[in-house]
Amino acid sequence: MNGFIKVGGMAVILAVFGIFLFILLQIFPLFRSAQVEPVKTVTLPEEAARAAVLGVDEWSELPFIASLSGQFHFIDLSGENGILTQTLEPAGTAAFTALSYHQATQDILFGSADGKVQRVHIHYKPEFSDEGTRRINAELSTEAPIAMSDEAAPITSIDSQDSDRTRLIVAIQQTSSGPRVYALRLVRKRSFIGGPGKFEVKGRYDLTPFIKGVPIEAFVNISADAALVATAEGTVTFLNFKDDAFHVYQTFRPFDDLEDSAIASMDFLLGKNSLCFTAQDGSNRIYSLYHSKDEGKLQWGHAKTFPALSGPADFFATSLRNRSFLLGSGSEISLRFSTTEAVRWSATLDFAPRLAILNGKSNRFLLLDEADRLHLYALDDPHPEAGYKAFFGKIRYEGQAEPAYVWQSSGATDEFEPKLSLIPLIFGSLKGTLYAMIFAVPIALLAALYTSRFLKPELKHFIKPIMEIMASLPSVVLGFLAALWLAPLIEDKVPSLLMVIIGVPLVVFILGSIWTRLPIDYRIWLRPGWEFALLLPFLLVGVYAFWQLGPVLERTLFVVTDPDTGKSIADFRLWWPQATGTSFDQRNSLVVGFMMGFAVIPIIFTIAEDALSNVPPSLVSGSMALGASRWQTTARIVLPTALPGIFSALMIGLGRAVGETMIVVMATGNTPIQEWNPFSGFRALSANIAVELPEAPQHGTLYRTLFLGAMVLFILTFCVNTLAEIVRQRLREKYKSVG
Repeated sequence: MNGFIKVGGMAVILAVFGIFLFILLQIFPLFRSAQVEPVKTVTLPEEAARAAVLGVDEWSELPFIASLSGQFHFIDLSGENGILTQTLEPAGTAAFTALSYHQATQDILFGSADGKVQRVHIHYKPEFSDEGTRRINAELSTEAPIAMSDEAAPITSIDSQDSDRTRLIVAIQQTSSGPRVYALRLVRKRSFIGGPGKFEVKGRYDLTPFIKGVPIEAFVNISADAALVATAEGTVTFLNFKDDAFHVYQTFRPFDDLEDSAIASMDFLLGKNSLCFTAQDGSNRIYSLYHSKDEGKLQWGHAKTFPALSGPADFFATSLRNRSFLLGSGSEISLRFSTTEAVRWSATLDFAPRLAILNGKSNRFLLLDEADRLHLYALDDPHPEAGYKAFFGKIRYEGQAEPAYVWQSSGATDEFEPKLSLIPLIFGSLKGTLYAMIFAVPIALLAALYTSRFLKPELKHFIKPIMEIMASLPSVVLGFLAALWLAPLIEDKVPSLLMVIIGVPLVVFILGSIWTRLPIDYRIWLRPGWEFALLLPFLLVGVYAFWQLGPVLERTLFVVTDPDTGKSIADFRLWWPQATGTSFDQRNSLVVGFMMGFAVIPIIFTIAEDALSNVPPSLVSGSMALGASRWQTTARIVLPTALPGIFSALMIGLGRAVGETMIVVMATGNTPIQEWNPFSGFRALSANIAVELPEAPQHGTLYRTLFLGAMVLFILTFCVNTLAEIVRQRLREKYKSVG
């Protein structure tokens, strides 16, 4: 039997370590940096020296370079078809003077010397031969050119964006009076069968009067209703279209604190709600769009600061999957992630790239150097959103004015920025545990104390099994009761609940004081251990009376003005948000505390009662023989002796509360917020794993982050249990000589 026990114990230890190792292997990739490997280098023809844009298909099989001459060179990286050239002829005699490439839609907007714009779309499509081989082909389609303004002046910078109904084009034209900024707004007309029709010019706008300085670059936002114009003096003007006119929303200087505040480069990140700037000295900053409470409107604010490059950025490429971007100066190249301000990979190459592009899957990137060579690299960075700062640090996300701990793992669009802070979940676990223990500990310990030392032994044989049966209730049943019965019951009865919580202990204290002061001639009428029979009727009457006094308390203290009618009403649900500035939810921490406390009470009661009952009878008898009362004996002999066992009971109950899942899932709104408000919800680590793991893509960032949450929960309970064991051993040593 001893051998069997040893083998079983070792098996349990190995199983625990096996689980620990499995979880560790799942979370280890989250903290890896990006891995980059060179794949291929292709030498391009002489025409590549004039390339203004480097583009690529989603699969990185047929990249292209385009020049202001209108030539497109498609490079078959498989080597089978070499380099295919297509030429776009300008409409008329005016040459192209500017272009911009939108990788997400595979559109290129050309601006010509006569002030016209022409959109070109690149159609990538795979074709399969009879042998089953796959080949990517590309075709060009063009739209009719449109004049930006009445002036036939060369366009030096151009950008555009489409929304569901509108298209906004902004361009800088080099006129005889200097550079001017024009905006062209087009509206899509519906066809007669209800489908989308062609864009038609709705209006032309001169934005030059709004710009203070010499405009050098123009951009359009994601919703096609605002423009940003950078100047040679280092300012950026943010203009918004409203009421059929453009208005200046903001003017800011990204590098106002530098000696040379000129902007070296300016580009959008994925989603076009963040701008990546570099200065002449290589400083790299991210500005994000947020709603300013002071200004009452959208503003751009300094959100992130990255390590500086050795000089101004020569190239920039953004990912279509996340907030990663590729940046470089000279032979220095760096892959960075905006959300966490992390440099994922950096290197010094043996050549100086001048153009770069990340493919749509973010697993390849291409560099075009000064020697007309195209370099293909394999990129392995599956978890750029991860990292210590992402999980445990404050981060200023897009749309926020200040850094915060936020958990929001998914969104409605591909441009969503994952927010994976575990701090709100850890906070939620601790909050739920705290409210459960506040409710459970006094009831469980006092019940254990009374049952072991004061209740008649014959009744104890019924009470203890009943309490132990309570522990067998499934947590899903308790969660169901909490959500559908308890939460609606106490939603509008909080004042009554407060009266009961305050009043019932007061009644017990008063009755106990009266009972102890009665002459012994009266007290001997009731046998020891049956005192509860006298207390119970008064207790039930007290509960009923205090519950009925709740509305009186509400009418006295919790009167507010109804926002709908303007009348004064007594409603705690309206009073609480107005008085504290926090929310009042039906499914809240108080409900979880009651029901989770109900699940913890049997565990604490059973272990604590055993510890109290196992105090040696000789100690109790000796104390009472010396004239101590039952309470004095309990307080000074029994409790200190049983303290290690009581402490163990509390720690086991704490572990039960920390790991509770179903009650938390069903009885709260599962909102990952950080506030101690008892009338708001929360999200615990265990509940988060249960809710999100079924929907998490296997081996994805969210999937591994949930395993990290499991590891944090494991470490949390391990530390609590270790601390509990240390304290228990010290208490045992301290009180082993009692008596």
